[in-house]
Amino acid sequence: MRALVFFSVAVVMAAQAPNCTNTVGMVVSLTGPAGRYGQAASKSVELAFQELNKAAGAQGIAGCKLAFDLRDDQSQGSVGVDQARQLVDLKRVPVILGSIISSVSVPMATSVTAPAGVVQISPASSTPSFTKLGIEGKTKGWFFRTITADALQGTAAAKYALDQGMKTLAIIYVNNDFGVNMVAEFKRAYPALGGKIVSVTAYNQEQSSYNAEVTKALQGDPPALYFIGYPGDGTTIVRTWIQQGGPQRFLLNDGMNTADFIKGVGRQFLNNAYGTSSGSAKTPSTEYFAKAYPAMSGGFDADSPAADRSFDAGAILGLAIAQAGKFQAAAIRDAIRKVTAPGGEVVYAGPQGFARALQLIREKKAVRYVGVIGPVQFDKYGDIAGPFRLWKISNGAVTTVGQMSTEDVQAMQARLPK
Repeated sequence: MRALVFFSVAVVMAAQAPNCTNTVGMVVSLTGPAGRYGQAASKSVELAFQELNKAAGAQGIAGCKLAFDLRDDQSQGSVGVDQARQLVDLKRVPVILGSIISSVSVPMATSVTAPAGVVQISPASSTPSFTKLGIEGKTKGWFFRTITADALQGTAAAKYALDQGMKTLAIIYVNNDFGVNMVAEFKRAYPALGGKIVSVTAYNQEQSSYNAEVTKALQGDPPALYFIGYPGDGTTIVRTWIQQGGPQRFLLNDGMNTADFIKGVGRQFLNNAYGTSSGSAKTPSTEYFAKAYPAMSGGFDADSPAADRSFDAGAILGLAIAQAGKFQAAAIRDAIRKVTAPGGEVVYAGPQGFARALQLIREKKAVRYVGVIGPVQFDKYGDIAGPFRLWKISNGAVTTVGQMSTEDVQAMQARLPK
């Protein structure tokens, strides 16, 4: 997979495609604990660009083919910053897609994209820190994300845990921006709603062993574990928990709803495992993606973490470049809100939808892209609002059992202590 790091991903074009290329940057985790997220995300963007290029034909997107220069941040902030800086300073890209995890996306935004005036779109970085950075003016309007912030997901997870009878639990969380913020929101909501937290234990990524952290978390005999982290480390930590005699009852964050995690831990140990993820509203784009993505992804299914949101990030970006009419950062930034704003003709993903969207743009008519995750609208900080998916693992498969609306979560938050 590392061989992909400096490979400029060229998308299959129509026979009469233009001979120039508009290449954007993409910095995601292809290796490290979040590697499976980034691998799935890169295939999603490849699909989005492939379909947009086909729909554009000889006219291109702002006159050229769309492609992306894919870089591996190795799930490390310092590596992500270095890769982003190369793309901005040497390749002169006006846009970077990524990163996947917040601990990489935050330093990329504050050290590279915002200071340079380059658009950054993350499909999966959910830390509330980005909202705070936006309020403080530190992202300078250049950052967008196609995932809801953890400030809401922590509350949704607390309510869901209690609804499943998890009245007492221990927490093990990844010691980075994502984990710290998720724990903070959960700790604010869970006790206020009637839950009891026995212990809270941080871990650092890619350790050779997590025996010490699990031993600490098991003190006080908690009847359940809330794990907050990534699939790579999560597989080891949950297996260690089971090996040390921990109860096989789990609350999990988005990312653990993957076949790799289930296989790595053992399906027989996860029949009382529940989790939350950013949800979606089903649309014709959802139906298109469910059929098209598995056929070209090389082993990922449409429910893979970050896959749907990455497709929408790529689609919105491609339409924004077409709307801008030029491959220039400020014009693309402003066009992102135009192609997702209410009031335009609704268009969906796929060959026909993209062809219609590009036709409307050429005719100077307003469009509103409604994507795989549903209709999105970015606020002034680049955030979106959306529902939360409630799921469980049963017989080795992830099953959606319900959804919690943004309005319901916000109403709960309003009743919680500050």
